[in-house]
Amino acid sequence: MAYILRSVARRGFDSLSNGSARFFHPTAFAAAKTAPMSRYEPEKVIDYDKLEHKVNIVKDRLGRPLTLSEKILYGHLDDPKAQDIKRGESYLKLRPDRVAMQDATAQMAMLQFISSGLPKVAVPSTIHCDHLIEAQVGGDQDLKRAKDLNKEVYDFLATASAKYGVGFWKPGSGIIHQIVLENYGFPGVLLIGTDSHTPNGGGLGGLCIGVGGADAVDVMANIPWELKCPKVIGVKLTGELSGWTSPKDIILKVAGILTVKGGTGAIVEYFGPGVDSISCTGMGTICNMGAEIGATTSVFPYNHRMQDYLKATKRTEIADLANQYKGLLSADANAQYDQLIEINLSELEPHVNGPFTPDLAHPISKLGQTAKEKGWPMDIRVGLIGSCTNSSYEDMGRSASLAKQALEHGVKAKSAFTITPGSEQIRATIERDGMAKTLRDIGGVVLANACGPCIGQWDRQDVKKGEKNTIVSSYNRNFTGRNDANPATHAFVTSPELVTALALAGDLSFNPLTDELTGKDGKKFKLKSPYGDELPTQGFDPGQDTYQAPPADSSSVKVNVSPDSQRLQLLKPFDKWNGKDLEDMVVLIKAKGKCTTDHISAAGQWLKYRGHLDNISNNLLIGAVNSENDEINKVTNQLTGETGSVPDTARMYKSKGQGWVVIGDDNYGEGSSREHAALEPRHLGGRAIIVKSFARIHETNLKKQGLLPLTFSNPSDYDKVQPSDRVSLVGLQNLSPEKPVECHLKHKDGTVDKIQLKHTLNEGQIAWFRAGSALNRMAEVAK
Repeated sequence: MAYILRSVARRGFDSLSNGSARFFHPTAFAAAKTAPMSRYEPEKVIDYDKLEHKVNIVKDRLGRPLTLSEKILYGHLDDPKAQDIKRGESYLKLRPDRVAMQDATAQMAMLQFISSGLPKVAVPSTIHCDHLIEAQVGGDQDLKRAKDLNKEVYDFLATASAKYGVGFWKPGSGIIHQIVLENYGFPGVLLIGTDSHTPNGGGLGGLCIGVGGADAVDVMANIPWELKCPKVIGVKLTGELSGWTSPKDIILKVAGILTVKGGTGAIVEYFGPGVDSISCTGMGTICNMGAEIGATTSVFPYNHRMQDYLKATKRTEIADLANQYKGLLSADANAQYDQLIEINLSELEPHVNGPFTPDLAHPISKLGQTAKEKGWPMDIRVGLIGSCTNSSYEDMGRSASLAKQALEHGVKAKSAFTITPGSEQIRATIERDGMAKTLRDIGGVVLANACGPCIGQWDRQDVKKGEKNTIVSSYNRNFTGRNDANPATHAFVTSPELVTALALAGDLSFNPLTDELTGKDGKKFKLKSPYGDELPTQGFDPGQDTYQAPPADSSSVKVNVSPDSQRLQLLKPFDKWNGKDLEDMVVLIKAKGKCTTDHISAAGQWLKYRGHLDNISNNLLIGAVNSENDEINKVTNQLTGETGSVPDTARMYKSKGQGWVVIGDDNYGEGSSREHAALEPRHLGGRAIIVKSFARIHETNLKKQGLLPLTFSNPSDYDKVQPSDRVSLVGLQNLSPEKPVECHLKHKDGTVDKIQLKHTLNEGQIAWFRAGSALNRMAEVAK
């Protein structure tokens, strides 16, 4: 922050958050060079000298070369001299540069921040309205409808932003990650965002990490943010991209290698000569979808492709400054990785991943055969391009180049075809340059600048629920029912250019590298390799101004939440732990197989309740498969013996003061950073979630809300749990880091199995549990 750093330079010391001071030689700051973080906050500056100073402290302590991700992380340590640093073990206390929130998650984050009683956010923060716009007929109409339907929520977010010093991006401005890349990302930044695809910013050489809203509140409240020190997976890229192969194919290949949980607890760091053949936005695509392998985040080293993008987005000062610190913004020679993957881009084949999971990878040459063998629907009903993952100018250009070829032969898309611009700037620019028209001419519909079908905001009418069908998108995630709430939809993810080619053919077995289309004249033709300019030669057209800056004086701004609102609800503190063991809890549900945050707290139609905890809790675990009957949203009430929905049963237990637990499988809570998946079970009386393994963000979210996230010491103990068991967690008065929790499973026949459960709670997180939540603990400390 500019004014702090300049005063530090004059005084010759660095003030720490705990009130102590470290003295430096005055010349350490005399030659400091800075640049504004963004044009919206000219007083907030990038200071690479400060970053480098902290990195050097840590490097001297560790006595080894550092990876790029370590440099950025350790350069943001609250206390680099004393911080314990062990990859995969230590909990780092960090000072992020900024916070970004999307409208669906910002509601709960701002409600939590309001309950803290603080007057202003402590770091630059923004809210982006992108999740609440449903795709129906087209961009303009859908946006207008969303503004009407969500007026109460948008007014709340706009006034809360103004009141507490947060920048507000209005509906229609674009998707949070694209806006961050265009305006706020920079090499070396540490940014946290309340959305799982925040890592998109790694395409500009920063560490951008998805978190829950409670983590965002910590940072906005000037509390050091805690992150378990990640391991580092290195991906060495050689060769170069060409022809049909795109940046998306790199992450689709990596997803096939690492699977949906292979990156858990790690940062994926790309390096090697192949990096220079990837555009900045292409690197963003790769980092964005790194969320699908469970990675903490992903990052690329600073290079000339990032420089070009910074200049094209009117941030030349940042590019010039970063050019002076290339050593700081790349890994040291001989840096060590915990795992190393090598990919030759010259040999990489285009991929299509799915259905039902983003790590089921298929080279395009094998997709058709595999689909026929598996009995997947071959007829492609809809092709969808855009989203936060693939909506860059280059992406749109490559797709439009194929559409233009098709039009020259009188061919239009055989599948329905939609285009989602990632931002107002992208929309305006592709309209000006004729790309949008070309895509419309083959039958495309340009949707609003928003998430839309990618997150289930899609009023799909062409198939009935339960009807088996195939869709292909350039999105990032394709879990069952995610896009259209139809569990029979086979969703595949690939690059925008392959989506376009497949939509033109209408057939999942079509391979544009080898197969031909039939023109209007009956003649066969083969599509030439797609091409798109990396950046617009005429520069970007910013389009409409959709940004609301916070006022200098917000004393007159009022933030109102009606007690009768069905969309917003002020929060009440959760109950504190009573100091006793949790005994004779019932099993609400024993979930079988994949249980993502979409299964725990569905999106789509439920997004409208993201600011009302009680209402949205009516979707708790309605998508999870019950191991007792292989059905969804149908469980046995252990007090009455009756069958009911999961949320209704949980509410009944809560009304009777009956504690309950959830039993889950591997990688429980993978997917979105949706903290509602932790808030809801806590609100409805849950006490512990016991699983084989957790996804990172969800485990942290559970801790923040005062729930106990526990894992079976022996994964096979999952099989010992019966849905009718009474579960007791004993010895909780002695709960301590790394000490297993004893669990007693009292079966219906009176027998008892005693098993051990592991946890990753540290002392601070145990304090959250005892206080009832992290927010409760914050209030305790403030007294």
